[in-house]
Amino acid sequence: MKTLSNEEIRNDQPKEAAADKSRQKQRRRRRSGGSGKRRQEEKTWSPSQYVVPEVEGKVRFHDFNLPDDVLHAIADLGFEYATGIQAETIPAALEGKDIIGKAQTGTGKTAAFLLGIITDLIDYPIEEKRRYGEPRALIVAPTRELAMQIASDAEELSKYADLHVVSLVGGMDYDKQRQLLKKKPVDILVATPGRLLDFVNSKEVDLWNVEVLVLDEADRMLSMGFIPDVRSIIRATPRKGQDRQTLLYSATFTDDIMNLAHQWTLDAVQIEIAPEKKTSENVAQKVFLVSSKEKYKLLRNYIRINNIEKVIVFGNRRHETRSLSERLQKDGISAALMSGEITQQKRIRTLEDFRSGKIQVLVATDVAGRGIHIDGVTHVINYQLPDDPDDYVHRIGRTGRAGATGTSICFACEDDSFMIPEVEAEAGVKLECIHPTEDLLAELK
Repeated sequence: MKTLSNEEIRNDQPKEAAADKSRQKQRRRRRSGGSGKRRQEEKTWSPSQYVVPEVEGKVRFHDFNLPDDVLHAIADLGFEYATGIQAETIPAALEGKDIIGKAQTGTGKTAAFLLGIITDLIDYPIEEKRRYGEPRALIVAPTRELAMQIASDAEELSKYADLHVVSLVGGMDYDKQRQLLKKKPVDILVATPGRLLDFVNSKEVDLWNVEVLVLDEADRMLSMGFIPDVRSIIRATPRKGQDRQTLLYSATFTDDIMNLAHQWTLDAVQIEIAPEKKTSENVAQKVFLVSSKEKYKLLRNYIRINNIEKVIVFGNRRHETRSLSERLQKDGISAALMSGEITQQKRIRTLEDFRSGKIQVLVATDVAGRGIHIDGVTHVINYQLPDDPDDYVHRIGRTGRAGATGTSICFACEDDSFMIPEVEAEAGVKLECIHPTEDLLAELK
């Protein structure tokens, strides 16, 4: 006997039932010509307290007609003007359109899709009793760090709204995640593919009421072999179109990515925010020409003289980064290591301490560094030039994020200075090469 897939079962539903479900979805979410209902209650905060002057060529968050609860959270975070991806994504998302977005890391795309989701959930509350484990919005990301960062951002942006955000990622306590699902109905679920499927297969998560699906960093999910899992996840959600809004983001638009995007979206708006240079113009880039013996003095003095509060230092090998982290700690610098040898629990604690300011210097390898998405990093220091020039682009993408300015410093010595032309070619910039001043090479006290 043939076993029908979830997709086939749904397609076999009576047309009246499918139409009813579609109408229910439209009542919950903003569609063209639709209207929502916002909570009206006594508040001590008013949008009049969030003053952002109009500037020609810039879009303010006021201009999107977002709920007061959302504007309050944005004001707390100090955001004023939308980035390019936000300015284009938010209006289309609020209209209920599917989106295929091309954007590099650090462009503010996470806030772009979260603001649309949170607004819809506030504007279109579900009055009837909801079951646990049935999220209204689902965000799928390729790595634990990225998923947890998105969940953290979602909590910050929805902190004045009565929304429940849950993250399901591998390498974390399964029972604790199960308890979070049972705490209250889930509004926003952020997950990695494998762990999400574990919960779906055990029937502790039901995706049949997902109204908005976000697939973030689709190109990485493709390269990491997650597409079969993602297909299984999508089959467990409602059909694309009016039953499910889909937003797919990728740093690249290869043929494979576009084929997947067209399979999973319907009449999608295509948005491309790709800088001409591979590296952000917001990041000042320079190279210090120094001997290998002087690198540590330069690092220690540069951090101290410039009063740097949040910096990521990249090295090429685990043992080198471990040694560097330990040496900084002995010199009284609040430093921590981020490499593949660190357990997942410790990595999460380290990132939280770095984000909160308890840790001043994060020493990382390239593999670990790609998962770091933390705003407020003012400097990236390449203690060693990377073996692969492409890694340089990823390294400096950790600073100058979401419109902020940043600084990238390379320490080039006799062992790796030959890499400078290759790095310049890959990054599409001419690096300023200078010799450190005497105070930067002074003996450590």
